[in-house]
Amino acid sequence: MEKKVIGRFDKADFPLLNLENIAIKIDTGAYTSSIHCENIVEKDDKLYCTFLDEEHPLYDGKEFIFEDYDIVFVRSSNGIMQKRFQVQSTIKIFKKIFKISLSLSARQEMRFPVLIGRKFLSKKFIVDPELTDVSYNLNSNEHKNSIPE
Repeated sequence: MEKKVIGRFDKADFPLLNLENIAIKIDTGAYTSSIHCENIVEKDDKLYCTFLDEEHPLYDGKEFIFEDYDIVFVRSSNGIMQKRFQVQSTIKIFKKIFKISLSLSARQEMRFPVLIGRKFLSKKFIVDPELTDVSYNLNSNEHKNSIPE
């Protein structure tokens, strides 16, 4: 598989979560990918949480219920191990849908609602930190060049 060049941040869709044009930060310092949620509660063999994204009023505060999830331990940037819930989902970037594991992270102070880590990036992407919104601009330019009916 030929690797695509991706910048330090971009926008992506998450089809299984019904989220579109979500800002993502490419974080080569992180091994796993995460999505920022709050009110994460495990109840009756289901996982409930609320998605955080101030840029998208339609999605900010959107509730999710997951029936299939795992518990993982993630080492944060300050070296502390954290217990997190992890869900399997999909991400659409560069017009292609990929499977992705996302840990649920309650960190409201984060600028980007989704961090994409090395586990997802490996064998698919090369990161160029001078670039931004490469996939998003590819999609936007395609729509600009389309012929109206």
